[in-house]
Amino acid sequence: MSKMKGAIVVNTDRCKGCQLCKVACPKNVIDIAQKKVNAHGYPFVEPANAELCIGCAACAMVCPDGCITVYRKKVEE
Repeated sequence: MSKMKGAIVVNTDRCKGCQLCKVACPKNVIDIAQKKVNAHGYPFVEPANAELCIGCAACAMVCPDGCITVYRKKVEE
């Protein structure tokens, strides 16, 4: 049986740090970057627990600025 493995890429220059993606993530993959801000002065989100990502794309769907790209692949066990 195969399992889905996901990965997210955050466009940190566009992220405003609203954290809607953090709330939407069922696996708690996303967290706010500690002591980092982007070029516009906003704290941004980043994948903190990337190995837990299942590629559900809930984070990308709720992002109001379209900052998150989700990749999925099948992993054989």
